Amino acid sequence: MSGTAGLTAPEAEVRVPGQGGSLEWAGELLTPALREAMAGLPEPERIVEGYHRGWTEADGEPLAAVGRPGGKAVRPALVFLAAKAVGGTVDHAVPGAVAVELVHDFSLLHDDVIDGDPLRRHRPAAWTVYGTPAAVLAGDALLVVALRTLSAVPGPRGAAGLRELVTVLADLMRGQSRDVAFEKAPRVGARDYLAMAEGKTGALMGGACALGGVLAGADEHRVAALREFGRRLGVAYQCVDDLLAIWGDSRRSGKPVGADLAARKKSLPVAVALADDGTAGRRLARLYERPEPLTPADVAVAARLVEEAGGRTATEREAQRQVTAALKALARAEPPPDVQRQLHAVAMAMTRRDR
Repeated sequence: MSGTAGLTAPEAEVRVPGQGGSLEWAGELLTPALREAMAGLPEPERIVEGYHRGWTEADGEPLAAVGRPGGKAVRPALVFLAAKAVGGTVDHAVPGAVAVELVHDFSLLHDDVIDGDPLRRHRPAAWTVYGTPAAVLAGDALLVVALRTLSAVPGPRGAAGLRELVTVLADLMRGQSRDVAFEKAPRVGARDYLAMAEGKTGALMGGACALGGVLAGADEHRVAALREFGRRLGVAYQCVDDLLAIWGDSRRSGKPVGADLAARKKSLPVAVALADDGTAGRRLARLYERPEPLTPADVAVAARLVEEAGGRTATEREAQRQVTAALKALARAEPPPDVQRQLHAVAMAMTRRDR
């Protein structure tokens, strides 16, 4: 794998997300450096990751027409904007943005294997195309490149960035462990679920914001505020994901709606509903306890019962509570007004997605 000390992107004005919360600007800043980092991957893993990001066909050939490659660039945008929030530049933030995006892809490749999800980003998931060993190994390779990217940043900022990423990875591991354990638990409390979400989704978004601050040389007070902003925003994002998984549109999300219910996952709406002592909660519990697979009709009934038992409303309220906490933390980081507006716009775009 090649070194990554030369990872840079041209300094550019970080624009307020456009209508619909577009973060194309972040993808444009990230992509050249990300491609440079990925060039050091062995060819088999490079092919898997290129396909996973939507850059190539399964055989490694470039796509004739690229739709929405590599996701929405949410986490890189947070790194860039966090650096701007404390007076840094895009060049300061690029290694952090690359590392965070690589860790994100690492986690997605492994999550799809663990969950058995057949779709990712509107295409068959990598493990269904190349097999489980290839997908797992590609994820491992991305993790190595992410760590090397930050280790190549010279001086105290690079060392601090590497420590931040290692802490994020430890949190991700604990969050994933809890998530897997929840599958065997008959009930999951809402508080336990939120702790898991903070470890998985919240940790990486919090780390993205903290890395932007660290690489820009911010003091610990401002870095901590940025980290808390990202963590709260990440939990809100997970709440919205849970809602979309039950009541969303697979044409927008790229993942099959209802799959979480079919797999009897205890997402936050389900956890709330199962704790309800009313008729809907008890019926949902009996449905989840049935030994046979749930049919599409069963999944539709489960979705209705979750809503009747208050799971949808409670999750929407929790998402809003987390967003409010995130914005309070952001204010403590004392960003310039224009950057604060940009981060506020990103937060709204992330948590008010179409359902």
